Amino acid sequence: MSTERFKISDAELEVMRILWREEQAVSFSDIRTELSGKMGWEKSTIATLLRRLLKKGVVSIQEKEVHYYTPNITKEEYSMHRKRSLIDKLYDGSVKNFVAALCRSGELTEEDIDELKMYFRMGDENK
Repeated sequence: MSTERFKISDAELEVMRILWREEQAVSFSDIRTELSGKMGWEKSTIATLLRRLLKKGVVSIQEKEVHYYTPNITKEEYSMHRKRSLIDKLYDGSVKNFVAALCRSGELTEEDIDELKMYFRMGDENK
């Protein structure tokens, strides 16, 4: 799958969140209603975002009496790619360095650390 598909801007991500949440084809009108209210965007802005997503192959269009849009990638696929990209870019591909940075930052609570320990133990069981 082309990495271009995962280069989604913050504005495009707002559209994708609607599509992922609905889990069915969503009309342009429904997308417009939500984003106009939430973001204050005009019809032309929303249409431009959808055209960009179509060009990248991230969404598909069904042309019936109105246009309906569906995602071609799942939220999980997008999240996994973005996570991998972040770790590659900031931590030279090392998940260990990423986790160490989180631990050193002081932003994790004791509860967070206990939960992470549980995940590490579960990983050992899968070997």
